[in-house]
Amino acid sequence: MSTFDDRENAFEAKFAHDADMQFKADARRNKLLGLWAAELMGKSADEAAEYAKEVVKADFEEAGHEDVVRKVAADLGDKSNPDEIRAKMAELMAVAKGQIMSEV
Repeated sequence: MSTFDDRENAFEAKFAHDADMQFKADARRNKLLGLWAAELMGKSADEAAEYAKEVVKADFEEAGHEDVVRKVAADLGDKSNPDEIRAKMAELMAVAKGQIMSEV
């Protein structure tokens, strides 16, 4: 195998790893967002865990994270708005990445 092939394989492996880590971070962020929203709604611990799963599943409806924003905004009603939810998502992404990196 040539040096070029080795480099190509290394780049492909890095791309796959980065994509996997981003998927995990997005899912973790959505779970944390669901737990945050559940607390605002006054849900019990078991209900909050189930709601967090629903939020994670909502992200598979379309590309991007607006499907999650719409779901959480609709569920929270006047307790929050889409801009606050987006800001919370950005804050929780840093938390999610930190959690995942500490697990690796």
